[in-house]
Amino acid sequence: MADSKKKNYKDLSYDELVAKRAELKKQYMDIRFQAVVGHVDNPMQKRTIRRDIARVETLIHQQDLAKFRAAAAEALAAK
Repeated sequence: MADSKKKNYKDLSYDELVAKRAELKKQYMDIRFQAVVGHVDNPMQKRTIRRDIARVETLIHQQDLAKFRAAAAEALAAK
C-alpha cells in the first residue's frame, strides 16, 4: 500500500507536491483538534497522515536538491 502512495506522490510536480503538503497538514490539524475534543473515528489516521506529510516533504526536498545541483553544475560549466 505504501508503494502505491509513493508512486502517486512521485508523479506529482513541485507545485502539486507543495499543495498536497498544505492539504495534508490541514487534515492533520483537523484530526488533532478532533482528538482533543474526543471524537476521532480512526486514531491511526493521525499516524498515516503524518507519514504521508513526511513522504511529500522528502520528495519536495529531493526536487530542491536536484535544482540546486543542476544550477551548481551550470555555474561550474560556465567557468
